[in-house]
Amino acid sequence: MKRIEALAVLAELSRRHPVVVTCAATSRELAAVRDSDNHFYLLDAMGLVGSVATGLALGLNPDRPKVVGIEGDGSLLMNPNVLPTGGYLAPANLLLVLLDNGIYGSTGELPTYSSHIDLEALAAAAGWTTRSTATADGLRATFTELLDVEKPAFLHVRIEPGNAPDVAKLLLDPVSLRDRFARWLRDEHLVTAVKA
Repeated sequence: MKRIEALAVLAELSRRHPVVVTCAATSRELAAVRDSDNHFYLLDAMGLVGSVATGLALGLNPDRPKVVGIEGDGSLLMNPNVLPTGGYLAPANLLLVLLDNGIYGSTGELPTYSSHIDLEALAAAAGWTTRSTATADGLRATFTELLDVEKPAFLHVRIEPGNAPDVAKLLLDPVSLRDRFARWLRDEHLVTAVKA
C-alpha cells in the first residue's frame, strides 16, 4: 500500500475527528486526497504530531471523537519522547497512526532506522494499545477497532516507499490553517473557545 492509498482510507475514516498531520509529503498527499477543515497540517514542524495531538486530546472532553494523529516514521524518530509522554498522560481519546515507509520521503528518500527499531513495541512499552497492518482492509479494521479503546492507541501501518507523483505543494498560510481548524473545533462543539 502506498502512502496516498493509506491516506485515502484515513481521510474517509476520520471525517468526524480532529486530525493532526505531519509535515511535507504526508500533508500534501492528504490535502490532495481530501482537504478538510478538520485537518491541522503541521507545516515545517517535523516531529510534533504526537505532542500536538496529545495536548489536543487532553484539552477535549474524553467522550468527544478521538483525536487522530497521522505521523511518519522519520518524524516520530525525531521526537520519540511523545510515546512515553502520551502513555503517561494517557488521554483515552488519542489515536496515533504511524505511516512507516522506512525512508525520509521528502528529503531524497534517505533511510530512517525504523527497520531496526520496533516502534510498535516502543509504544506498547510506553502504555499504548497497539496494532499493526500493511493493507487497506487491515487499516480500516484496526482503525475502527482502536476507536473503542479507552487509552492512547497506536496503529503502525507499513507502507511502500515513495511519494505520489504530481501532488501540488501545500501553500496555505499556517495561521489560516490554525484558524480554520479552531473554527471547525468550535463549530463541532468540541471546544467552547479556542484562543488564537
